[in-house]
Amino acid sequence: MPDPIFAALNFMPIRLIVGLGNPGAEYEQTRHNAGFWLVDNLANSLPGTRLQRETRYNALMARTSVAGQEVYLLEPQTYMNRSGQSVGALCRFFKITPDQVLVVHDELDLMPGIARLKKGGSAGGHNGLKDITAALGTQDYWRLRLGIGHPRTLGLQQPVADFVLHRPRREEQDLIEQAIDKSLLVMNQIVEGKFEAATMKLHTA
Repeated sequence: MPDPIFAALNFMPIRLIVGLGNPGAEYEQTRHNAGFWLVDNLANSLPGTRLQRETRYNALMARTSVAGQEVYLLEPQTYMNRSGQSVGALCRFFKITPDQVLVVHDELDLMPGIARLKKGGSAGGHNGLKDITAALGTQDYWRLRLGIGHPRTLGLQQPVADFVLHRPRREEQDLIEQAIDKSLLVMNQIVEGKFEAATMKLHTA
C-alpha cells in the first residue's frame, strides 16, 4: 500500500545533485568527504561525464543525463561550512528550486553501511547542511545520508570534529562503499522523482 506521506505529494524530478566534502588531498579520504565519494562514483558511471572546475560557482561541476533527465553534479570547493555559496549561486542561475536539489552527505547518526533518503529536517549539527539551508532559505531539499557512525557508538574516544576529519577504519570504509553502491542503484528513481520506490529499495537493501 502506498505511503500516504509520499502519495499526498507531487514530487519534482531532481535537477542538482550536490556532494559535500572538503577540497584538498589532506581531506580526500576523510569521513566528512563521503558526499564527494558518491558524486565521484556517479560521474564515473555516466558516459562522457567529467567533473570540471567552474570558477563562477567555486566548485567542481558537470552537466550530464541521469534517467533521461538533465542533471547538474556539484562538489563545492569552498570548504564544508561555506557549501551554500556554490549551491545557492547555481540554483539562482539555472532557476533550480530547493525541492529539485539532492544533497549527499556524511551522517553521524547512521552506522557505516546504511544510507537513508529524506526531505527537509534540521541540519543536525552538519555545517554543510546549515550553510545550504541558509543559502536556499529553506530546509525543504532532499538529502541522501551516508552513515559514518559516531565515535561513541564505534567505541572511539575522538571528539566528533576530529573523527569526521580522519579516514575510516578499513572495515568502516568497506561498509560506506557498500552504502554508496546501494545508493547508486536507486539514483535513476531519485532523479525521476520516484522517491517512495527509491526509499523502499534503499531502506530495505
